[in-house]
Amino acid sequence: MSEIYNIIDKQKLDIVSKPISEAHGLPNECYISKEYTLIERKKLFEDKWIVIGVGSSIPDEGDVKPIDLLGIPLLIVRTKNKEIKVFHNICSHRGVKLVKEAGKIRNVMRCSYHSWSYDLEGKLVATPHIGGMNIHQIPEFDKSKSNLKEIRSYIWLDLIMININKNEISFEDYISPLSQRWEKFWPLKDRELIHHANDYGYFKLDAKCNWKFAIENYCESYHLPWVHPGLNSYSKLEDHYHIQGLPNRFAGQGTVVYNPSFEGNEKFPCFPNWPKDKENIAEYVALFPNVMLGIHKDHYYAYWLEPINHEFTIEHMEIYYVGDEAANSTKYKSLRQKNHKQWEDIQKEDVDIIQSMQIGRNSPAYNGGNFSLKMDNPTHHFHKWVAGNLI
Repeated sequence: MSEIYNIIDKQKLDIVSKPISEAHGLPNECYISKEYTLIERKKLFEDKWIVIGVGSSIPDEGDVKPIDLLGIPLLIVRTKNKEIKVFHNICSHRGVKLVKEAGKIRNVMRCSYHSWSYDLEGKLVATPHIGGMNIHQIPEFDKSKSNLKEIRSYIWLDLIMININKNEISFEDYISPLSQRWEKFWPLKDRELIHHANDYGYFKLDAKCNWKFAIENYCESYHLPWVHPGLNSYSKLEDHYHIQGLPNRFAGQGTVVYNPSFEGNEKFPCFPNWPKDKENIAEYVALFPNVMLGIHKDHYYAYWLEPINHEFTIEHMEIYYVGDEAANSTKYKSLRQKNHKQWEDIQKEDVDIIQSMQIGRNSPAYNGGNFSLKMDNPTHHFHKWVAGNLI
């Protein structure tokens, strides 16, 4: 019997994966139980490909950035040959957290406890007084066996993807269904043109709720008229379609009327190979478990989640444009500011709603919720992914 059934009744999980007409959503325990979250960390965040940041946040040699994933200390490093590597952020001596703040390292990462030191490749290079005063190395201790523990990683669309337990299929195979879907209007050669905006290219929001609410909300457009009346005034509910990726790794929605218009009729440059007959298409896809992607003819964004615990999540928005001029020149600065404000305002509207759902999950009368047979299919897709990977 799976350990998850010690926390959640098996019948509650089984019903999630039934056909949508018979299904309920994930039970309350999946949002309010600390014990459940430990299992979820293992099954959904250690066993799967997940996002922990973006490469453009550590652009230079020696840049380091620590991040905690539901209590697991991780470390992102830009090495001397400009590669990105990810390590468990602990000294191999006594398990002290090695790097505590983001910054720049010149040569070595030095532990604050006993000064054991590691180079940017994670190699243990110094063990002061390990053999007694002024004896810094001994034949009995092989430093090469105590390097930092590297985590399997892959950079895709600037996203730093990791698979902690190294047990998932290759990322190339994992992402292939979504990548192939987008090839018909956002081909690989266009994706290579993305540049992160240095100004108005990032914001973060604090959400006092479980991370899953952000994903399930993002998957559907059903809420647009009531939560996003401004957006719905020009991109209406009826202008959207569902996306349910198979195998079940992503889901979301798209629109057929994307046509941004800011004051002054300013426009960003567009991806050169985006087809003219699809120029009003934009897609909003959640790649499970923790990143939400938005692709448009003139910009791309990645909205990734940093789960802190079962009831608090930090949301990070990273915005990219076509070429360095669009991303960083003064010519497009005003337009970047307007686009940034638009997305921040929209995402703030969603935060209010998903925080209310967190409160609602404390009700013993709630049975996981019902689904609309026509409007909630992508969200049901995500719930099935969670339930199916817990066992």
